[in-house]
Amino acid sequence: MDVYQRSYCRPIETLVDIFQEYPDEIEYIFKPSCVPLMRCAGCCNDEALECVPTSESNVTMQIMRIKPHQSQHIGEMSFLQHSRCECRPKKDRTKPEKCDKPRR
Repeated sequence: MDVYQRSYCRPIETLVDIFQEYPDEIEYIFKPSCVPLMRCAGCCNDEALECVPTSESNVTMQIMRIKPHQSQHIGEMSFLQHSRCECRPKKDRTKPEKCDKPRR
């Protein structure tokens, strides 16, 4: 059952676009433009469950930040990595939160 173990919910190296992590830094070009991070992925074998992180840590990487026609420098940027994952019930994102307001 090697396939089952390899496809089950776990941290796996994933290439993540830096703009996905830093969407407000659009004035820069980053080299590299994506970084390898451990992120939760995989199957939970139940449609009601999703693979979510239960333990996270920050990792710092040196990234070149280029401001076109102005400057470039290598700086440290921090990224979130997942170190443990678990299958948990999906949060229902389709139903609006129910407010129990008193009726008049």
